[in-house]
Amino acid sequence: MKHLVRPPRLAAGARVAVVAPSGPVAEERLQAGLDLLRGWDLEPVVGRHVLATHPGLGYLAGTDADRAADLERAWCDPSVDAVLCARGGYGAQRMVDLLDWDALRAAGPKVFVGFSDITVLHQAFATRLGLVTLHGPAAAGVDFIKNDRAREHLRATLFAPETVRTLTSAGTALVPGRARGVTLGGCLSMLASDLGTPHAHPGARGGLLMLEDVGEQPYRIDRLLTQLLRTGWLDGVSGIGLGSWHGCGPYEDVRAVLADRLGGLGVPVLEECGFGHCAGASTVPFGVMAELDADKGTLTLDEPALR
Repeated sequence: MKHLVRPPRLAAGARVAVVAPSGPVAEERLQAGLDLLRGWDLEPVVGRHVLATHPGLGYLAGTDADRAADLERAWCDPSVDAVLCARGGYGAQRMVDLLDWDALRAAGPKVFVGFSDITVLHQAFATRLGLVTLHGPAAAGVDFIKNDRAREHLRATLFAPETVRTLTSAGTALVPGRARGVTLGGCLSMLASDLGTPHAHPGARGGLLMLEDVGEQPYRIDRLLTQLLRTGWLDGVSGIGLGSWHGCGPYEDVRAVLADRLGGLGVPVLEECGFGHCAGASTVPFGVMAELDADKGTLTLDEPALR
């Protein structure tokens, strides 16, 4: 697995598009997020259908074609420097195949931020565009709006990425050791459901796999990890960083599953890395060479996420 192209960092006055590739967005949260972006001296541009709802499926922010058009229009606008997802939810899988990847590639590298269901797009941007992306807070999400730590870590990553090359967590080593590789990953359930699709990573070989999820009971986490193991997707992975498992039951039960399914891979595994669906989540770049030190609880990037 090779490291990917790093987009340019942001500067004061940059235009940033806010789109909703997945679930519907609450207007009050959107406005709060836009106000914060303006406070960073950014100029937010809102996609046409960010506040839309699918006419028959209320868990989607507008039709698949409309959500895809918003993302494509934002990315292909030469005046836009970054595209931020308003939220996750569900729906990226339904619109990702409607994107014109040739047009997106021609538009050049830009910053892309999101998490949760946006895992599908992180994979696609890596495999189709060869681009580093940021697994970070949603622009209309509670963590971005209300948590200073999450917000400031994203801000540092966007404007001064050299200051956050080392991500330090309070986590402990599920399996001790150090490993090097290119970062990838995201939401476990999305990685499993994306297997075999045209835009998914063919496997985690040579990578540092960052995993987290929300609302999945321990037996379902077992099933998802077992699926990745049975398909060979985890073959050759260099190391694993585990984020939050909010709403997944008692952590000791989740931990037992993670140890059982991942402990036999023979690679370092760091738990409770502080990213994903948790308060104060760190922004983790995908597609950069890094070192995971499970004993020290650190993920250190070889170079800043953005150039």
